Amino acid sequence: MRRRLLSSTLVVAVIAVLLLGVPLGVVVSRLIMDEAAQELGAEAKRLVGEVEYARVQETPLDPQQLQQKYPSRFIEIWERDTPLRMTAVGHPPPSGQLMTEDAQTNTGVYVRISRDREQVEQDVRARLLLIVALAGAALAVAVSLAVVQSRRLTLPLQDLAKIAERLGSGDARPSKHRYGIPELDRVAQVLDRSASRISDLLTREREFATDASHQLRTPLTGLTMRLEEIVAASDQPEVVREEGEAAIVQAERLTAVIDELLAAARRQRHAQAEPVAVDEVLAQQITEWEPVFRDTGRTLHLEGSRGLKAMATTGGFGQVVASLLENSLRHGGGTVAVTTTSSDNYVVVEVADEGPGIADEIAPKIFERNVSGAGGTGLGLTLARALAAADGGRLELVRRRPATFAIFLRPAEDGNGRGRVVSGPA
Repeated sequence: MRRRLLSSTLVVAVIAVLLLGVPLGVVVSRLIMDEAAQELGAEAKRLVGEVEYARVQETPLDPQQLQQKYPSRFIEIWERDTPLRMTAVGHPPPSGQLMTEDAQTNTGVYVRISRDREQVEQDVRARLLLIVALAGAALAVAVSLAVVQSRRLTLPLQDLAKIAERLGSGDARPSKHRYGIPELDRVAQVLDRSASRISDLLTREREFATDASHQLRTPLTGLTMRLEEIVAASDQPEVVREEGEAAIVQAERLTAVIDELLAAARRQRHAQAEPVAVDEVLAQQITEWEPVFRDTGRTLHLEGSRGLKAMATTGGFGQVVASLLENSLRHGGGTVAVTTTSSDNYVVVEVADEGPGIADEIAPKIFERNVSGAGGTGLGLTLARALAAADGGRLELVRRRPATFAIFLRPAEDGNGRGRVVSGPA
């Protein structure tokens, strides 16, 4: 591209120089020749006047004075057909190289003054050489400007090509380069916006993979515990049957979690919220987690109002409760109480333990991604709050010491339309 720009600019410059320089050279040469002829004619008229004056005054002409006044001229004077020739300088110019002008008076005085044409032609050639030099300088300036302009155009294009190649290789960082050329700046802006969108997509994909692995870990842990119980009680058919049924429930819950993840990826979770029996979900979670708490010497019990229904998804609500129970198991202490209450606006599920609580410095950002007070992943509470919000509810830390988390869900409508509230968390 740079070579094409240089060649095209040079062709345009050469054409412009020829279109301007050739007529200019012709005009300058003619002007110099005409100026020389006019000057010679003026000298002839002036000389004939001097000769006429000397004749009237009967004063002889002084050749030396004429030589000083008209240097490099060849002068011939005739008076009444009697030639009186006077040569100002040297010999007459070579034949065929004369520029001659004549002048005469009414009294019979005739003057012819000549000069060497070669001198005028040398002046013409000097002026033409000057024009050629200026044309060469113009071409050099044009080439220099073409080089600068080609670099100004090609270097940004090369940079944009590198940005596009980097973008295609997965490096989605916006370059924010601007080049001072509106068209190229527009392309750079489009690439930056594309890079930002690709970066957002990649970030969401990574977060989804992280969230999925974290959400799948809890039911897989429960399923593993059930299988371990089956192996340990292989000689007790009743225990094997009970634990096998619990393992099937865990597998179904794992399937539900996968469905929830896929729905969240498609942004369809809120549309799938439906009336859910709170007691059933909580009983299932307590059944799953109670053996783990028992093995650590802790207890888990359910209290509060019974028979409540809330707008949620079974998998999402169960995953929120499971995340809170796991968080209490890892970071809390003592008895864990799951309490349910209700009002006209909310169904509230509180999960509280008797542990040391949450440190003041991390409490305000406990729901932020990668924030953990005891070496955890920092994802559990973040995902739990997102799942609660997706069901139209919210998850809050209502007390720091001991730690108490509350899930606020929309109450399910009854046949009279009671309990209808605005969708989404307050």
